[in-house]
Amino acid sequence: MKKLFTATATAVGGREGRVRSQDGVIDVALAMPGVKKEATNPEQLFAAGYSACFDSALNVVSRQEKIKHGGSEVTAHVSLNQGTDGYSISVILDVLVRDVAIEVAQKLVEAAHQVCPYSRATRDNIIVELEVRTV
Repeated sequence: MKKLFTATATAVGGREGRVRSQDGVIDVALAMPGVKKEATNPEQLFAAGYSACFDSALNVVSRQEKIKHGGSEVTAHVSLNQGTDGYSISVILDVLVRDVAIEVAQKLVEAAHQVCPYSRATRDNIIVELEVRTV
């Protein structure tokens, strides 16, 4: 396996602390959801990364399949859950693909789910639901 790049971030103080990327582009306060308006949380950061990665995978797949669409938009809903065996996260990916039939959009989303690094990393580890829409 050829490593393309490594992203590095350091958190201090956990959910009530701060996280900063090595290059300083990310430097944000962390807090439990709803506690501090100006702070984020790990679930928001995961949602941001997963939605960006999945949208990129969708566009790679559409180019490979030579399927043109009018743009796409991925919204990741990441939930923190508590069960009898501890905490877990679950994800709903709401994927909008413009200017294609729903069957085509579904095919692209399923293919993207197979190649997206976040989807591959979470497969068989957490629940990931795919919701596909077109306009």
